[in-house]
Amino acid sequence: MLLEKMLEYNRKFVEGEDLPRKTPRYPNKHAVVLTCMEPQLETLLSDALNLHDGDVEMIKNAGALVSDSYDSVMRSLLIAVYERRADEVFVIGHRDCWMEDFEYKSTIERMSLQGISDESLDSAGQEKNLAEWLGSYQKVEDMVKESVHTIESHPLLPEDIPVHGLILDPDTGKLDVIVYGF
Repeated sequence: MLLEKMLEYNRKFVEGEDLPRKTPRYPNKHAVVLTCMEPQLETLLSDALNLHDGDVEMIKNAGALVSDSYDSVMRSLLIAVYERRADEVFVIGHRDCWMEDFEYKSTIERMSLQGISDESLDSAGQEKNLAEWLGSYQKVEDMVKESVHTIESHPLLPEDIPVHGLILDPDTGKLDVIVYGF
């Protein structure tokens, strides 16, 4: 089990002499980045933007999408602004995002195969339209623009906070600006 391997490594890590330096309490670069959860972006994004531990608040989800003005991603962005001293917001999607081709039907099928009952699926469907909730993805440019619009038009975000939208090329690290915040 992965947990056991992680705990064993952690025990050795804590006993070692090369403990990590403590990162600052607040982001050095006074920014918050919302990006996709794909693992390939972790190192590349840091390298492409010259980011080090403690430089920015980093929020990750599927597609770097803020789909609701009052979802947990938006809450985290607002907390980053008001409590973590973020003065700029960056929404960074990436080319070849698997969410562009995402098929919500296969996820619902996998839920059933893993024992989620039809009753639970129906109940969840009464709370949210599962097809819309799981499959509300489109071209990466549109996802970035939608997220930027949702964030910058939020009534609780200060008007002087710029919200930028960018797309990262995972093959080269090149960033394209889609929305340049004011």
